[in-house]
Amino acid sequence: MAADTAAVRLLVVAVVALFFLGEASVHEYSGLGFHNNGNAFILHAGSEGLYAPVSPANATAEEENDDSAAVPDAFIRLDKITFKRPEEAVDSVKEASAATVQILVFEIEDREMIGGSAYGGQKAICCTSDLAKLGACAEGSVIYRPSKLNPGWPQLLVASFDGSDLIATLPSRTIPVRKTGMYNMYFIHCDPSLAGLEIEGKTIWKNPTGYLPGRMAPLKNFFGLMSFAFVILGIYWFYQYMKFWREVLPLQNCITLVITLGMLEMALWYFEYAEFNDTGVRAKAITFWAVTFGTVKRTVARLIILIVSMGYGVVRPTLGGLTSKVVMLGGTFFVATEILELVENLGTVNDLSGKARLFLVYPVAILDASFIVWIFISLAKTLSQLQARRLMAKLDIYRKFTIALGITVLVSIAWIGYEIYFKSTDVFNERWQYAWIIPAFWHALSFSLLCVISYLWAPSQSSMRFTNDASEKFDREDSLSLIRPRPIVSKNGWSVASTPDAKATKDINTVMTSFDEDDEENKRE
Repeated sequence: MAADTAAVRLLVVAVVALFFLGEASVHEYSGLGFHNNGNAFILHAGSEGLYAPVSPANATAEEENDDSAAVPDAFIRLDKITFKRPEEAVDSVKEASAATVQILVFEIEDREMIGGSAYGGQKAICCTSDLAKLGACAEGSVIYRPSKLNPGWPQLLVASFDGSDLIATLPSRTIPVRKTGMYNMYFIHCDPSLAGLEIEGKTIWKNPTGYLPGRMAPLKNFFGLMSFAFVILGIYWFYQYMKFWREVLPLQNCITLVITLGMLEMALWYFEYAEFNDTGVRAKAITFWAVTFGTVKRTVARLIILIVSMGYGVVRPTLGGLTSKVVMLGGTFFVATEILELVENLGTVNDLSGKARLFLVYPVAILDASFIVWIFISLAKTLSQLQARRLMAKLDIYRKFTIALGITVLVSIAWIGYEIYFKSTDVFNERWQYAWIIPAFWHALSFSLLCVISYLWAPSQSSMRFTNDASEKFDREDSLSLIRPRPIVSKNGWSVASTPDAKATKDINTVMTSFDEDDEENKRE
């Protein structure tokens, strides 16, 4: 009980924290600090995939390169960026006017253009005295070389402190994006006296189709298609449900809940992405409910598969002492998955994933593995019981169910291997345009398994014969057919052959009754 209470408290704290710390394509900076990297002090301001706008067929080269002609379709905008240095920094430095903060924006293919070294040693980000003597750069400035693949990039903007002023302001600036790529922005200063520098302001990143980050943009259409697919499945299921509502089993009610939750989850994700795309800010309330509905759906789906594998309602009327263990596993999975999904969706949306999130993946992976092992162990026992009792109709359904689960697990393992390969070989997120396929695949796979379950356990006229009561009846019939008839010996020494035939049974009852009556008469005499 104490563990469950602690887990719930952790979930509440995570929800509250993420509601306040979440970012969007409108990146806001407040209370963030610079960290030391070699001879530079760096703050990562954002990293997103941006698509180049489609140029009109009759556009001229001059029009395409004219940044001031109109607001570009894809851009990075720096809006009201201010830097505030502590008073101690002004007092300790005589040449206060020389302090500058530089904003570096570059496409990931140009990463080798950033930094340099004088004699082939360790690469430095800020220009050193040795490099300045060689004439390669100005001492105290960020080292970069112009890109050969992307003219005009990297772009470097500078905010300077005027005299003894405590605040340096960067004028609002819009940087148009003409080439598709993964763009990064860093705030950098090379002056140790600016320790404790504070930043305020925001940057806005926009694609031609809206404010959705590049890796997330295709998911909007995907969730629209998934919503339509769930509607089709819902129409089929609810038609069967209404048609045979008198024959509906508790298991089928649970499947109805999963389908309903899936419809709500996909619809909420679609509207959340549409709102995000229009405004650049995530609708946190919609995101929270989309995550929660999805987590509840995944938890209920796993519990349904587990109790079906145990033969609940088919070969056993209750789960007995396993009920508490099943509930505990389901509750723990819900809490762990909810926290992970909230961090993934309400945290920063930079296309550069944080390594700290990996810590939250392990509990979910372990719990998923526990579900899989328990499910297949239970399935093996249930199949053995059905085969021993010669319940062929149920055995056939469970075999199909086992095959579907086995294929799903094998495909999942293969996809996990591909996902590990994809992320381990794409350190700099250069394949960001295909990153949306990874989460989309999991949604498609779970929907496919739900379709199989909905087909195997769809409400029908024969639904009730798959209940535990029906199985007990079938057990008795199978037992009668397997037992060889043998004589019944009465207490008076008479022997009567036993047969399941109704007429023979009636004769046996008549004979036995007559002997019992004779005994009663003897007692009276």
